[in-house]
Amino acid sequence: MLDPKAFYRALDALLARIRLQSDGSSFLPDILAAFEASFGPSLRFSSGRLYEQLDEDFVRIAGSRGPERLHADHPIVQAIDEHGSYLFDRAEFAETTDNGIVVPAAFAVWRTSLRRWLFVYDLLEGWSHEEVAFAMNAVRFALNNRLQAEAVRNDMEQAAEIQRSLLPSGVPTFPGFEFAARSIPAESVGGDFFDYIDLGPDVVGISIGDASGHGLPAALLVRDVITGIRMGMEAQLKMLHTMKKLNRIVHRSSWSSRFMSVFYGEIEHNGNLLYANAGHVSPMLFSEGRMVELEPTGTVFGPLPEIPLERNFVRMAPGDLLVLISDGIIERSGPGDEMYGTERLVALARDLRTESAQTVLQAIFDDADRFGGSSPWADDATVMVVRRLPTVPRRGR
Repeated sequence: MLDPKAFYRALDALLARIRLQSDGSSFLPDILAAFEASFGPSLRFSSGRLYEQLDEDFVRIAGSRGPERLHADHPIVQAIDEHGSYLFDRAEFAETTDNGIVVPAAFAVWRTSLRRWLFVYDLLEGWSHEEVAFAMNAVRFALNNRLQAEAVRNDMEQAAEIQRSLLPSGVPTFPGFEFAARSIPAESVGGDFFDYIDLGPDVVGISIGDASGHGLPAALLVRDVITGIRMGMEAQLKMLHTMKKLNRIVHRSSWSSRFMSVFYGEIEHNGNLLYANAGHVSPMLFSEGRMVELEPTGTVFGPLPEIPLERNFVRMAPGDLLVLISDGIIERSGPGDEMYGTERLVALARDLRTESAQTVLQAIFDDADRFGGSSPWADDATVMVVRRLPTVPRRGR
């Protein structure tokens, strides 16, 4: 009798070996042959062939026996659609080969509902229904788990790449100002974003946001908001009109428990900053001797179909430093579950107010990372730094 534990150990070893040796295109054909070589002689099956689904039919891509195409009305395909795996032990499916009378055993695996593969083997004289059914179902489940895990990983990698492509790859060229920004997701994709928007030679738009939670659902929300802000502002729509319309879209398209905070501002060459803050962590404007918080002017996107939202105005004088963050920075846990907090951030930024934007950005991440013991980030963390360069005195004649 087949020893289930020994079989599973051997199957796991086989799958691990094939995965290391095979590239993506040869993985399933290699499994087809290795499964037969390892278990076929004892379980009495041979002549494996592999079919890939094309529309409703399956086309043979490995193996030399059997028809090149199994149509949707073929008994094997119909039985697989109903059962997932099937042993054709009825006499009407038997055929005579050089090895004697055989009947086929088949099972299907799939990566998505639109992509499936069909494994078919011949059952030889002396095969045991119980043992072969056990083995076929075991390898079917193992392959499905492996393929689905890889599909999810590939999808997440693609989502992460899409999200990275949405974030700016550089900083704007805006005379008299320096910019720096970075976002670290807690998972492969995150719910934070930052952005720069070119609004002409005299104005640059900046934005930062934080979706509740993290991972793929938050990342999808981020994609919609980034795209909406860019489209609205680049079309020269008014700030509040664009943000309120985006809120209505988020409210209709997301779960009621999901929300997103968004800060958007427009900086002019003379240092004027017009902004709207939809429930985001207050950006901090550091001037010589004082710090001003750009507090929320309205509520977060999502929970309400209509939100109260107003604009506000500050001025960045030469030498001023603007620091925008997501709450992943100040809520980073340290010793005894103490949070990094705003006070540490304010003290650090004050000390570095005259340094470059990139220096301040790096120092914030380094300090918060050390505070958390260099442990992984529990929440997405984003920082944007804008510095207005000091006015250089003109030389006298």
